Amino acid sequence: MFPRITNVRYLKDYWLELTFSDGVSAELDFRERIVGRGGVFTPLEDLDAFRQVEVDPEAKTLVWPNGVDFCPDVLYSEATGRPLPIKQLA
Repeated sequence: MFPRITNVRYLKDYWLELTFSDGVSAELDFRERIVGRGGVFTPLEDLDAFRQVEVDPEAKTLVWPNGVDFCPDVLYSEATGRPLPIKQLA
């Protein structure tokens, strides 16, 4: 398990600055995760709605009021370039 998100800051457009529990900080563009995906992502195409992002106090990942969230391990992997661990099947 990778470190969890401790802080998020809206920058511009679909860019967010994430800070993780190990002190790593990174700026990530969420445009491809949001725009044109449809479904629960449609409301987040409106930047006013996108800006409402928060860190979930329990899961320690990004969450929006409409329930959208992202896997913190995937975000950490993208932020650092570290590959996700591969789970061995028995």
